[in-house]
Amino acid sequence: MDRIRQASDKHSRRSFLQHSGLGLVALAAWSTPRAHSVPSRPNVLLIMTDDQGYGDLSCLGNPVLQTPHLDELHRQSLRLTNFHVSPTCAPTRASLMTGRYNNRTGVWHTIMGRSILRRDEITMADYFKKAGYQTGIFGKWHLGDTYPYRPEDRGFDEVLVHGGGGVGQTPDYWGNNYHDDTYFHNGTPKACPGYCTDVWFDAARKFMTQQGETPFFCYLPTNVPHGPFLVADKYKKPFEEKGLKEGQAAFYGMLTHFDECVGRLMKALDDAHLADNTIVIFMTDNGTAAGDKAGMRGTKGSEYEGGHRVPCFIRWPDGKWTGGKDIPELSAHIDLLPTLLETCGIDQDTSMPFDGISLVPWLQDATHPAAARAIVVDSQRIDHPEKWRKSAVLEGRWRLVNGKELYDLDTDPAQKHDVASNHPDIVTRLTAHYDGWWTSTSARFDEYCPLVIGAAGQGVSHLTCHDWHAPIKQVPWNQPYVRDGRPGQGFWVVEVEQEGTYQFDLRRWPVESDGTMRGSVDGGKALEITEARVHIAGLSESAPVSATDRSATFRLNLPKGQHRLQSTLVEADGSERGAYYVSIAKVDGPPQI
Repeated sequence: MDRIRQASDKHSRRSFLQHSGLGLVALAAWSTPRAHSVPSRPNVLLIMTDDQGYGDLSCLGNPVLQTPHLDELHRQSLRLTNFHVSPTCAPTRASLMTGRYNNRTGVWHTIMGRSILRRDEITMADYFKKAGYQTGIFGKWHLGDTYPYRPEDRGFDEVLVHGGGGVGQTPDYWGNNYHDDTYFHNGTPKACPGYCTDVWFDAARKFMTQQGETPFFCYLPTNVPHGPFLVADKYKKPFEEKGLKEGQAAFYGMLTHFDECVGRLMKALDDAHLADNTIVIFMTDNGTAAGDKAGMRGTKGSEYEGGHRVPCFIRWPDGKWTGGKDIPELSAHIDLLPTLLETCGIDQDTSMPFDGISLVPWLQDATHPAAARAIVVDSQRIDHPEKWRKSAVLEGRWRLVNGKELYDLDTDPAQKHDVASNHPDIVTRLTAHYDGWWTSTSARFDEYCPLVIGAAGQGVSHLTCHDWHAPIKQVPWNQPYVRDGRPGQGFWVVEVEQEGTYQFDLRRWPVESDGTMRGSVDGGKALEITEARVHIAGLSESAPVSATDRSATFRLNLPKGQHRLQSTLVEADGSERGAYYVSIAKVDGPPQI
């Protein structure tokens, strides 16, 4: 639709142009913390949806979707109207959790071992936990599913999450479909009756209302409205009756239900007398996947504005962060951690410098002068990043896209007219900023985030093909691919923490399915697997596979250090593929897996 909208309240609409630029500014810089009189140790509730775009709220002008509870939060909040994230899921989460550019943290894809947050990064939960907060996550983590990358390894006290980047992806519990699923509670599978969004919100409510005098950090990143688009008919049908296709109708139905959950949670905070001293942040993780672009160019995954410009509302009554005010300052996901640390009186660990800045000056005074900064976003989604790939440099009114296209959002918010030839000086300046950014963030691109095995007290590590390093078409990253027997091959990078004997179980189906190597599970394709092979640390072993085997088991003596692990399943006709699932444990004595 040929429009760009920015609404200041539930009913009025204002041109998106008003919030597109703040004049010419240069490089990112920390703001000086300002003294302000506010209550100490506020609670923090950070709510984030998955694939909801800027135009997917009625308060921001969506013509078919009604989100009354989010609209009310919008009315009560300070609104960052020029707020940006990464164009896809895991990269946004990496930047949000660390205050640092996602490429710097090892996360530039959503699969292929490149959605794993480096071990030496310090997370938002680490900071809050060290400061005496109780920390909880409920929903989607997507920064690593095995030790030492799980949320319980990264500062969270209470964890209830699905696996991978979405319910039903390969690392998730087998057969999850949004209804009555099994999720991972503090590392252990737990049956969770009900619809997924209700599960996350109910768990978050219980966590927050049971802390007593202890402050909390509650991270509530739901998986909706990410695909698959599954929701009860009563939420989907009203949109089908308006003529929307099934996928978009379900997408909006999921958001309708999410909005109801927000309303219930806000009431619970009120009832528990927690609302006034709780900082509530609502944001989304990238541009829309199936909804309204609000007149912007691009959707999820795009380097254009519609791929990374998203809503962000912040409400804190005790801190006077209320009143439905718009803040047009250029801001991003990397800014939220510095902002929260300053607000909550938590010291930054200078060993991991932030790329973001504290937004406290603008939250205290929306007319505070613009920061001298530029922000870079990109969408790599390959194993090794490439310079200028799907990238944009954001500075005031200007957008330098892919190193060659320049757009002036003051006059062309839909990014239809490339004006690079008219402003070579701006192109040169923004190119120089990108070059510096690239040099800074690319220093560790050749490193992998190894999956650690053999740590004291670790137990069994469960690896999935979701984390293979391989060309994307070779990676069966969700359960339907596994069910269909999709061929593919890749390798995991593992780090053996202790020298010793390790048991490897190679599987066609996950442990919880109880499927045999040759059999079918849930109507999936049966494979005539006759042989299994494993290769690691210069060792190669093979073993026959029978019709009744549930796994192929190997025991190998491994040296300490980092190694590539590759598995192979061989069918009767000689065709090969990697084992979709591998379980590993350090063993002394009889098999334990």
